[in-house]
Amino acid sequence: MPGKPGSYQYYDENGTIIYVGKAKNLKNRVSSYFHTEVDRFKTKVLVSKIHDISYTVVNTEEDALLLENSLIKKYNPRYNVLLKDGKTYPSICVTNEPFPRIFKTRNINKSWGTFYGPYSNLNSMYAVLELIKKLCRPRTCRIPMTEDGVRHNKYDVCLEYHIKNCEGPCIGRQTADEYRKNIARAREILKGNTRGVLRDMRAEMEKLAEELRFEEAEEIKKKYLLIESFCAKSEVVSHVIDNVDVFSITSDEKTAFINYIHVTAGNINQSFTFEYRKRLNESDQELLSLGIVEMRERFKSTSREIVLPMAIDLPLDGVTLTVPQRGDRKTLLDLSQMNCRQYRFDRLKQAEKLNPEQKSVRLMKEIQDCLKLPKMPYQIECFDNSNISGTDAVAACVVFKKMRPSKRDYRKYNIKTVSGPDDYASMQEVVRRRYTRLLEEGAPLPDLIITDGGRGQMEVVRQVVEDKLRLQIPIAGLAKNDRHRTNELLYGFPPVTVGMKTDSELFRLLTHIQDEVHRFAITFHRDKRSKHALHSELDDIKGIGPKTKETLLKELKSVKQIKSADEKTLSSIVGTAKAKLIYEYFNK
Repeated sequence: MPGKPGSYQYYDENGTIIYVGKAKNLKNRVSSYFHTEVDRFKTKVLVSKIHDISYTVVNTEEDALLLENSLIKKYNPRYNVLLKDGKTYPSICVTNEPFPRIFKTRNINKSWGTFYGPYSNLNSMYAVLELIKKLCRPRTCRIPMTEDGVRHNKYDVCLEYHIKNCEGPCIGRQTADEYRKNIARAREILKGNTRGVLRDMRAEMEKLAEELRFEEAEEIKKKYLLIESFCAKSEVVSHVIDNVDVFSITSDEKTAFINYIHVTAGNINQSFTFEYRKRLNESDQELLSLGIVEMRERFKSTSREIVLPMAIDLPLDGVTLTVPQRGDRKTLLDLSQMNCRQYRFDRLKQAEKLNPEQKSVRLMKEIQDCLKLPKMPYQIECFDNSNISGTDAVAACVVFKKMRPSKRDYRKYNIKTVSGPDDYASMQEVVRRRYTRLLEEGAPLPDLIITDGGRGQMEVVRQVVEDKLRLQIPIAGLAKNDRHRTNELLYGFPPVTVGMKTDSELFRLLTHIQDEVHRFAITFHRDKRSKHALHSELDDIKGIGPKTKETLLKELKSVKQIKSADEKTLSSIVGTAKAKLIYEYFNK
């Protein structure tokens, strides 16, 4: 289950929805129901009745709240109590009268006029209504005002005119054209086209701040932020869209996933994803056509419009097929596609838990496709150097087979032909030794070499592999940014950046290989350094091994005491022959 915002639904053994919820993080919220420490009796009862779970992913927590509200009103689940009162979130109506009014309402009747919303953030909605009131001054009276009535002086002004909240169109103090121009501006604000308004407010804030009127500037800033929030229009609900089916598809070689979303009266009240097994290498268009017919029949849909990601040949009487490029329908299509991809991802994860080999094959296929390799990289090898100013220089090679570490194939190397801190020369020595040995032994060569470094490391490896050994092994590099964090995969000569997201599963695996070779090389270097630190003059005496050295140090405590001991004392500890060697070495 994804860690994204959305709405989740619990089903009982009969397939009936018993609970609808929303979450900022679906994975965390749903898993919390099944923790052993859950102690609320009602929650335990609910969990005991859950036989299946479904969910719909959205982009924001506010969208999740609106979707939850819509689903609760449709299904009236047994265990939902907070939103069963039948109320809806308020919308703003601009009437279609000759002198339009603007007001908030929870009732949607399209014969009244144009509706904007709904909105779950009431504070931001009231802020914009206040802004419209100050900028556009729409009338608030409910009289059925007409231009003819104004000409014949049928109306009188009310208190709103006297307190300057209205410009008096009822008595001709404001012409019908001027009034409608203000209403047009209000419509733009309600649509979210508030750039000009926000720009003016920012200028006013800066002016007040320059005049040291900070309290007034802060009040405008609050309204500014509320209006910005208001302009983040909900992607889940739009009163413009009524009785529409939305379909999307994602597929691979064997399987296709089709998501279906149904929108009624501006609300999403159905979201479902089906999995299809390909049999005859069907195209996405063919599968989508089959899926549309099947799902509309299953859900008894009578929608006269179907929103699709691509054009298909599907003759349905009285039904319009739409492929949107922008607007509310495109937003719904994007939402459907996001749910489709997420469902496919979840199914792959489930399958890989049952068959880990499947995950390895998928990742190998991904990197093959990404780098356009001739075959899947069954064996990947990665190199790294380690030294301190050229001293105790070592290198390491780690081997991954089927995308898993093969530790028995790991190799350590002491640098033999390079003096000083020369990483490039050290890398060339190690790569040459590694693949010369494999060629001599007739052992399998890797399908991909990865260097722990950028273009320079890749080039010196290429010089050895291709120019000297005449081998054709693909070479990639993992490069770091200024903060020493791996941020790009390089491939080809000259090396170019491969378009791979740094948060993708494949990139994380490649950086894990990089971290593993770095760990292996560092550990080997530390061990070598430690041995040098423990080196003593006893190590330079021929015929004196580690056990003799250990025995002497155990008895005499230090090399200094061993140096000052006479031959008789040494003989009593390690015997006459070794005592003579030690005594003569220190008393030449």
